[in-house]
Amino acid sequence: MPDSEYRDIRMLNLFAQMADENFISLMRGAYVQNFPAQIELISEGEPSDFLHIVISGSVDLFSAWNGRDTSLATVRPISTFILAATVKDAPYLMSARTLEKSRIALIPSQDVRAIFDADSNFARAIVTELAQCYRSVIKTQKDLKLRTSLERLANYLLRQQKRSGGGASFELDFEKRRLASVLGMTPENLSRAFKGLQPYGVTVNGTNIIVTDQIDLEHFAKPNPLIDDFSS
Repeated sequence: MPDSEYRDIRMLNLFAQMADENFISLMRGAYVQNFPAQIELISEGEPSDFLHIVISGSVDLFSAWNGRDTSLATVRPISTFILAATVKDAPYLMSARTLEKSRIALIPSQDVRAIFDADSNFARAIVTELAQCYRSVIKTQKDLKLRTSLERLANYLLRQQKRSGGGASFELDFEKRRLASVLGMTPENLSRAFKGLQPYGVTVNGTNIIVTDQIDLEHFAKPNPLIDDFSS
């Protein structure tokens, strides 16, 4: 593993406060691989043999049942997945596939659990990260259950606008079919939802979004940090 990637991983909140010797021990069994786009990295139901870290590229976390599948989250650099299964030594509840060419570090799960027992700072960091993940799941559930499809799309666009720098024009971060899955819609419902937002100042051209009436869109969406702020 190049020194730059080693340092980047060390700076993650999960690893930042652990003892140097424990981090070195953890990285001793790790390795890095390059994967092309649309490669399945893990499958739900399989044993959680590795903690994965996205160094570059992006990864789709998804699930399938009875002929249907849905996207649950997108993992971008530099961050880990799926920590809970690693800590519990339990099967993966989600599958993961690369969305683009990606570089992934893999740390043996048994090594993570061993250092968890030996390093209290690392253990606290794991608890903190899992708590953050739990809060994000609750916010996602509130978004799905308390809002109409039109309200979910409006608030997603406001969040994406903020991530893109706050300008009136910005790009969707993935294609519309996957966006529909993330928002709990069919592609047809998503198309109707985009049309339904036109009176509130939303113009769509492919993956480009232009907000022509910010105040009207925000008044309709009613963004709420207890649902939309995934940083806390």
